[in-house]
Amino acid sequence: MQRQIIRYLLTYLFVVVVFAIERAVFVGFYSKAINLAGTADLFRILAHGVPMDLAVAGYVAILPGLMLVVESALNARRKWLKWVETGYFITISLFLSLIFVVDIILYDYWGFRLDMTPVFYFTSSPADALASISVWVAVGGFSVVLLWAASLFAGFYFIFLNPQFVCSERRRWLTPTVLFVATAALFIPIRGGFTVSTMNLSKAYFSQNQGYNHAAVNPAFSLLYSASHQTDFGSQFRYLTDQRRAQVMATIAPTDDSSDVPAILSTSRPDVIVVILESFSNHILPVTGGEPIAMCLDSIARQGLTFTRFYANSFRTDRGLTSIISGYPAQPTTSILKYVEKAETLPSFPKSMKAAGYDSAYYYGGDADFTNMSAYLVSCGFEKIISDKDFALSQKMSKWGANDGDLVDRFLADYLAEKTTKPRLRIVQTSSSHEPFNVPYNRFSDPRANAFAYADAAVGRLVDAIRQKGNWANTLFVFVPDHYGCYPELTDKAARHEIPLIFAGGALTRTGVDDTYASQIDLAATLLCQLGIDHSEFAFSKNVLDPHSPHFAYISEPGIFGIISVENTYIYNYEAESAIVDTGATSFNAERAKAFVQTLYDDLDKR
Repeated sequence: MQRQIIRYLLTYLFVVVVFAIERAVFVGFYSKAINLAGTADLFRILAHGVPMDLAVAGYVAILPGLMLVVESALNARRKWLKWVETGYFITISLFLSLIFVVDIILYDYWGFRLDMTPVFYFTSSPADALASISVWVAVGGFSVVLLWAASLFAGFYFIFLNPQFVCSERRRWLTPTVLFVATAALFIPIRGGFTVSTMNLSKAYFSQNQGYNHAAVNPAFSLLYSASHQTDFGSQFRYLTDQRRAQVMATIAPTDDSSDVPAILSTSRPDVIVVILESFSNHILPVTGGEPIAMCLDSIARQGLTFTRFYANSFRTDRGLTSIISGYPAQPTTSILKYVEKAETLPSFPKSMKAAGYDSAYYYGGDADFTNMSAYLVSCGFEKIISDKDFALSQKMSKWGANDGDLVDRFLADYLAEKTTKPRLRIVQTSSSHEPFNVPYNRFSDPRANAFAYADAAVGRLVDAIRQKGNWANTLFVFVPDHYGCYPELTDKAARHEIPLIFAGGALTRTGVDDTYASQIDLAATLLCQLGIDHSEFAFSKNVLDPHSPHFAYISEPGIFGIISVENTYIYNYEAESAIVDTGATSFNAERAKAFVQTLYDDLDKR
């Protein structure tokens, strides 16, 4: 019996040690990014990660514990049982190794530990999911996965599968009983002890340095936690009573009064061209205080109407699209595009404009099926969707498909040749300013800055062509990024969500700068109001130009959500269950942020 108990305990402890080694590797890899101060802090990170490691090791050890119970009851390792044990440890070795390597690779891009997001991206379009990663990173990562998996399996083999550990017990009833009780005891570390609260991500949070907290999180637990909380929307973010939530939401609800909203268009039915800019931010436009990189857009902004206190709702395109097009807030824990049946119920300004007589089309150089985007666009009323399949093979030189130069060429060729009596809505979604930033351009040595300059030049050429050859006097341009910027790399949560919203074109009668606080969800109501189209079904969208509306920006990304207004910037880390940014004398937006996200998840649960 003693030998079998030792096998069980060593298997469990081996997994715990593996997690500690992986955490040390992660910290070493990102020591600068998390601002590691020294060895003492490394040990603090390792120590605070132990409870979560014990929990995940408990999950891993359940099946081996039960297999030992069976093996002891049979008093022999039968051939079929040996194959089951071997298959399990091969699988778990590959699974843990894959999580370890993918987490290290993606943290550099996203800044949070592994969750279900990459699984959603990979299952919808594997090629696009890998497009951000270079070939060498992919090959190197795959090689490391195999090597680390082989190392893990070798450890499991030595501890658990070694032929010398064949059962031979006289008291056959005692050993399986003890092993079953020991396996049942795994409930304790899995649950996180005997306290009221069960194991969750906040257990690893211990420092004001968010990098330390992230390092302490076990990526396997983060992934499992995310997977188990994908659909129970109605039980998430329960901060306020229903009555109090309704009271708070009443203070920030959009107003239906449009009597004092200034008209900024010379006509109620202009052609509307919305350009969704991949990863652009305020920080690359001098007009918004940024670097001189996107100079074409900067020139356009100076001749148009620029909203300088505008914020991205989220961190990736799939979450940004629904914010822009449907006025629907991005969710910090998931993407509504993952649930096509829910996404199809969303309102959208293209659908509203189509009902008002507009002809619509969508242009994108990449794969429109990525993250269920095509299904969503069809539900928005787009009858014509141009994507990578509509470009020649020679044009699809980018990992994302056709680059922005070829996208603009295709759009202009179609647009300038069209003969229609209907007003037109066209959405052009760029992609060249996305990782890995490989573009046919050479203006900046920094590849990120250079990619943005290339995308900017393509946008400038689009506007110039419409100005010279199109119906400029009857055209409204709307420029809005899809999510927060990826240049420069910022750690400040609020600052990196700062993006421009720019109105331009000959149909625009108002120019200058507007510093009203707003975010992507507010574009729908603002645009539709100017067109004289009802926007009452957009429950979360506020008219930026309405002086009676409460003005604020909502932001979110995995781990956080917040509200930013002239009174207060409040950003809440729901994993740590504490505010990480709270400016001003009072937490003006604390209840508003919590009521807002609670209302969002109530709505998501009902769709």
